[in-house]
Amino acid sequence: MKTNAEPATARRYSPLWEIVLSRLREFYREPEALFWVYGFPILLVVGLGIAFRNQPVEKVTVAVEQGTGAERVVAALEEQPRFVAAIWTHEEARLQLRTGKADLIVVASSGEPHSYEYVFDPSRPASQLARNAVDDALQRAAGREDIAQTSDAEFNEPGGRYIDFLVPGLLGMSLMGGGLWGVGFVTVDLRIRKLLKRLLATPMRKADFLSGIMLSRMLFMIPEVLVLLVFARVAFGVRIYGSVLAVVFLIVLGAVVFAGMGLLVAARPRTLEAVSGLMNLVMLPMWLLSGIFFSSDRFPEAVQPAIKLLPLTALIDALRAVMQDGASIASQWSPIVIMLVWAVASFLLALRFFRWT
Repeated sequence: MKTNAEPATARRYSPLWEIVLSRLREFYREPEALFWVYGFPILLVVGLGIAFRNQPVEKVTVAVEQGTGAERVVAALEEQPRFVAAIWTHEEARLQLRTGKADLIVVASSGEPHSYEYVFDPSRPASQLARNAVDDALQRAAGREDIAQTSDAEFNEPGGRYIDFLVPGLLGMSLMGGGLWGVGFVTVDLRIRKLLKRLLATPMRKADFLSGIMLSRMLFMIPEVLVLLVFARVAFGVRIYGSVLAVVFLIVLGAVVFAGMGLLVAARPRTLEAVSGLMNLVMLPMWLLSGIFFSSDRFPEAVQPAIKLLPLTALIDALRAVMQDGASIASQWSPIVIMLVWAVASFLLALRFFRWT
């Protein structure tokens, strides 16, 4: 007769799986979390896509300084609809340029032949372009003729628009924010609420806990960016010129990298203020330097090696190469190696420095 025997149907729990399940249940019980994970990135794409959509050439506003030849300049410019010209006094014209209400000041001299002085701000691209456009118009009005015959052809195909450049940056930004905030913030919150101290009394290892937190967050991040990618395709016609599997691979790798960094950031802090400060310290350089909204090549050549070593730069560069240039995944071995090093190093350091209390 058996006594005190263990039931044959006794369940064996996996610490890793139980952590993942608990995080999934906690997440889906918070409706506001669903919005910030899935709704907010889409709203961001809509807003930026509309703000930077393809638009007709903007009008060039010209302030013509009052003088003998001012009317002649205005008459010549008004023959072309792209120019908006008005006559102002010397002080008023400079006020218009200084406040950005005018792109250029034209000072016309009296007498023959005609001569003009252009006053513009060389640090403003619009002002520099206005100078060249106005000079071309006035030279033609004075009788200049082009020797070579030219023609214009507009290029407006998917892949060359700003939205096509922007979407890979937003994908990387979403993965970074989801990994650092979704992992780091949650882990420190568990520490503050003394829940990690309770897990310390269980047979769960640190590796099981950290892997579970990391995996559960990845289950949210990967669908999040895939939904963003599908929405960009449907709403704005953003195409993937390379392999879709290569894009998915880079998204998964990026999720691993930033989830690991989130674990490292949350390994020690005991307050939300501390972990928030650390996350901002980690994220701010990548926000500014990694080329989310504009190319990182704009920064000086001396800092380019350091920028290329940032994980977000590597991820965005690889995504843009595959999505816009049709590059193969093998050709992106350099950014992939950089991301793998960040992923492995972050997780191992988090495992080394993590504390339950």
